[in-house]
Amino acid sequence: MSEILKKLSDQGVSIWLDDISRERLRTGNLKGLIREKHVVGVTSNPTIFASALSKGDAYDAQIRDLAVRGVDLEEAVRAITTYDIRWAADALRPVYDATGGVDGRVSIEVDPRLAKDTAKTIAEARALWWLVDRPNTMIKIPATVEGLPAITKALSEGISVNVTLIFSLERYRAVMDAWLTGLEQAKEKGLDLSGIESVASFFVSRVDTEIDKRLEKIGTPEAKALKGKAAIANARLAFAAYEDVVNSPRWQALKEAGAHPQRPLWASTGTKDPSYPDTLYVDQLVTSGTVNTMPEKTLDAAADHGRIEGDTIRPLYEDAWNTMAALKEAGVDYDDVVAVLEREGVEKFEASWKELLATVESELRKA
Repeated sequence: MSEILKKLSDQGVSIWLDDISRERLRTGNLKGLIREKHVVGVTSNPTIFASALSKGDAYDAQIRDLAVRGVDLEEAVRAITTYDIRWAADALRPVYDATGGVDGRVSIEVDPRLAKDTAKTIAEARALWWLVDRPNTMIKIPATVEGLPAITKALSEGISVNVTLIFSLERYRAVMDAWLTGLEQAKEKGLDLSGIESVASFFVSRVDTEIDKRLEKIGTPEAKALKGKAAIANARLAFAAYEDVVNSPRWQALKEAGAHPQRPLWASTGTKDPSYPDTLYVDQLVTSGTVNTMPEKTLDAAADHGRIEGDTIRPLYEDAWNTMAALKEAGVDYDDVVAVLEREGVEKFEASWKELLATVESELRKA
């Protein structure tokens, strides 16, 4: 068992795996990670499923059955992905029970092509919640403007939600408002708030990728000195915004009614720039009450040589504000950065979804 990951877990950071595949499930690899590397949750996305489908033979038997039944392509994809989510949810059920439903969670994303359609996103969230039929599932809904009312509606109906693709502080505040409104509506309906869980997936490495590119283009020594600092500063200020909300009377009223907080989840935590430490977005984002979802490569790196040295968020708010001010001074347009990242995030997941559809279509034809 990794002592470094135990130390991270002891700091109050829930370690989730940002990956899923039928192969990982049938070999018992996920259970091994739960046992040995303190993994207490799983996140998935269209890119992860597209990758899983393209490797090995783990899906062949199910695809043959789907082909024999003559199901349409969309139904086939849903049958395949929800099968994996159910299996992972069952593997994590002991963690869910042991943590009172806080961890032991598995996330599945709504069709990313619906990111700009509120009504269809709500309908899709309901359908996935029903299809998976596990209490420790979370439905991932993107934090687009159109996604915000869908987040509220899903939560108000007792559906646990992982809000994804959050890049900006302003949008994150809107996400927290949507979450609070959803819980308030659920409370009015008499639902048990303790069973409605939510996390807010705040993306990290992509912020550095986009801003570093702009700093390099600006080219001044002051600009180049800021490379690799924006993403961590942005995430730390997101946690400061979260603290403001959970200290508010509005949240306290929900807490007293049994609600759990919507924990910040650090997503996109694998470093994209090879010159940066491969555990950068783990070591520098440690504080209690958070989740860090990691691709296996980052998980292994953190287990081997992560540097967990206490809280690296709460004591560093002033440093984060100074970094963001310096970025503005250098000429980085933060609002444009986050708008580009959201648009590209949706586009990338749409492309992965289409790749997934194409892969399944090809396999169905072969079967």
